[in-house]
Amino acid sequence: MTTTHPARSAGSARQAWAGGLTVFAAVMLGITGLVGVFRGIMGIAEDDVFLTTPNYVFEFDLTSWGWIHLILGIVALVVSFGLYTAATWARVTGVGIAGLVIIANFLSLPYYPAWSILMIAMSAVVIWALCTVRRDDTVPR
Repeated sequence: MTTTHPARSAGSARQAWAGGLTVFAAVMLGITGLVGVFRGIMGIAEDDVFLTTPNYVFEFDLTSWGWIHLILGIVALVVSFGLYTAATWARVTGVGIAGLVIIANFLSLPYYPAWSILMIAMSAVVIWALCTVRRDDTVPR
């Protein structure tokens, strides 16, 4: 006995692709937010993990960087949960938060170079995933 499967339409394949990219962005933004929260806690506690770089143009107190990363991490976690519902506000805010995470990690590059580069790359992938999906693809027809 053989069974036949109905052919998937182009619309349903596009919706599946869009849904997959949105979930991918949600997971990546959640990981970025979680790492940002941990990095913020380490900065506030002035952990010995961070480097000290003399004569850096964007020099801030380590506690200030900790608060910046903690707040961005918390907002990124909240937005990542909103992305699971494919909400438009979450996609727009996700791109904005990922952009701010890139800027914050670029400015704090001398303090924790390896994680800063990783966070910049992860945030760039989140922006790509959120900007690739069109709104029409996420809504069932």
